[in-house]
Amino acid sequence: MLGHVKKLVLALFPLVGVAQINPPTGTYRAVIEIQGQQLPFGLDVQAGADARTYQVFVLNGKERLPMDASTLEGDSLRIPMSLFDAELMGKVSGNQLIGFYQRKRGNIVVRRVPFRAVKGQPYRFTPTTADVKARVGGKYATTFRDKDGEESTAVGVFEQDLNRVTGTFLTTTGDYRYLDGNLIGDSLFLSAYDGSHLFLLKARVQESGFSGDFFSGLGSRSTVVARRDEKAALPDERTLTFLKPNAERFTFRFPDAQTGKPVSLDDKMFKGKVTVVQIMGSWCPNCMDETNFMVPWYRKNAQRGVEMVGLAYERSPKFAVSAPKVQRMAQRFGITYPVLLAGVSDQSASATLPMLNRIMGYPTTIFVDKKGKVREIHTGFSGPGTGAYYDKFVDDFNRLMDKLLAE
Repeated sequence: MLGHVKKLVLALFPLVGVAQINPPTGTYRAVIEIQGQQLPFGLDVQAGADARTYQVFVLNGKERLPMDASTLEGDSLRIPMSLFDAELMGKVSGNQLIGFYQRKRGNIVVRRVPFRAVKGQPYRFTPTTADVKARVGGKYATTFRDKDGEESTAVGVFEQDLNRVTGTFLTTTGDYRYLDGNLIGDSLFLSAYDGSHLFLLKARVQESGFSGDFFSGLGSRSTVVARRDEKAALPDERTLTFLKPNAERFTFRFPDAQTGKPVSLDDKMFKGKVTVVQIMGSWCPNCMDETNFMVPWYRKNAQRGVEMVGLAYERSPKFAVSAPKVQRMAQRFGITYPVLLAGVSDQSASATLPMLNRIMGYPTTIFVDKKGKVREIHTGFSGPGTGAYYDKFVDDFNRLMDKLLAE
């Protein structure tokens, strides 16, 4: 009799004691702990298709970057970015998410650091616009030096509105995407998170520029010295990679990530067409920025006699491991041109493209004319976070393609 009563109570009140805890929707100030430092960024949590699904955007400067579909798992919100084998996992506690940023290899967590997000805090580093004692808008010749004394150069470009600072660093192999932060007194704080990159700058501003520490990822730290210089410039991106003098022509043959069938530049689909070859990786945020430009451009211009093809260099040499990652990237960005598995990213792409002198970074873009001749090779990509540099890239790209298509 008592068992019957218990079953009846459970049938009448099935949700007692197991009420679902949903995270409040809206904008959060999120913080990831890296190397003993607090790296802040914005999160916008929006309701999804059902009660357990959410759409989450990462906010850096002008960027509103969608993460993969986020799900409520027990009392925690899981915010994945599967292209980068990374995720945020936060237990819902009132107006907060408290948990971890995790890097994964398959289903195995390989690195984990604390993460917290609080709803209704719309600032980056400070909630006040007062106490601005410096100006940092402009262009900077910049040097990074790592713990081993190795130096690399960059061009810093920044804009300032009261104590809000946004901008990026440009390098020969790409940019540091959307850095966003604040001036507090005479100190500059900038940060960015995109699922893969974790960037944090802490610097002291002087009249001639700024200097301080740059934290990257979960373990890399460099000193940075930036000197005001409106003429600061990088080497011409068209001169860094080129065909070797004795190379007769540029070609390749790699398996398609969708079908596994080999695709060659000698195939009929490329004959008599201008072809843009995108050397890339699904793990590469700068490649993601370039793909965001390439896909709609190709959709609009394919009928003019142009083809595109991606050569993906992935983390694993195994087709069964790397192909699904490239397929996810293709689905995320709506790629309709073939993307081939060309090799492994931590090995030189030049080993698989021996007619080139070297591949310095990802992405690298190769322009092939209707006769199969390489006309230009661009190293790196200046994404939309670089402002005028991105606008110049778009203008130069269209000008070159118009010329090649008219020939």
